[in-house]
Amino acid sequence: MNVNLDSSWKKELENTFNEPYFLELVRFIKQEYRNHTCYPPGKNIFSALDDCPLYKLKVVIIGQDPYHGKGQAHGYCFSVPNGVNPPPSLINIFKELEDDLNITIPDNGDLTRWSKQGVLLLNSTLTVRENLAGSHQNKGWEIFTDKIIEIISSKRNNVVFLLWGSYAKSKAKLIDNANHLILTSGHPSPLSANRGYWFGNKHFSKTNSYLKSNGLDEVLW
Repeated sequence: MNVNLDSSWKKELENTFNEPYFLELVRFIKQEYRNHTCYPPGKNIFSALDDCPLYKLKVVIIGQDPYHGKGQAHGYCFSVPNGVNPPPSLINIFKELEDDLNITIPDNGDLTRWSKQGVLLLNSTLTVRENLAGSHQNKGWEIFTDKIIEIISSKRNNVVFLLWGSYAKSKAKLIDNANHLILTSGHPSPLSANRGYWFGNKHFSKTNSYLKSNGLDEVLW
């Protein structure tokens, strides 16, 4: 696994790469990719970070696990490559976006257009074995991505953190809510959304209002 990151992240994480837990994680991931089909492709494991240099990011969306179906995961939470059918959670994200900001549901599920604008689409676990959800959890990724959240919280101001679902909400303790906006809601998965915990949260308009009030460019969702 080649840890080839944007320089702003590399500077903040260089000590992490030599910590015992991370070296063990690298050994585990290399073995998994060698012996099994895993996602995303190795070159895309850190794509979300590479798209969002630390000092340019302005929104963080936290997911849990990459998609584990063939061709779905490409290094960004909730996103799928162009040409891959959007999963149910992503469809519900688009429905809320349409209701909130009157944005037509797009014809593809590729969210890199958000990432390029400084929206960090960060899964807590960055890899997974094919068709085996959660297979790379509790191997060290969570320590690494928690560190990333803490770095953002301490090094930046006025970042919007979107925490959807109970797992993402558990990350709130890592964020200084005096310097950042934390928005929480239910998860966009059908199980949660259809019970009234997702639709109507208006997180996209609230995010843009906060960014604008702090002199930052709104996200073109």
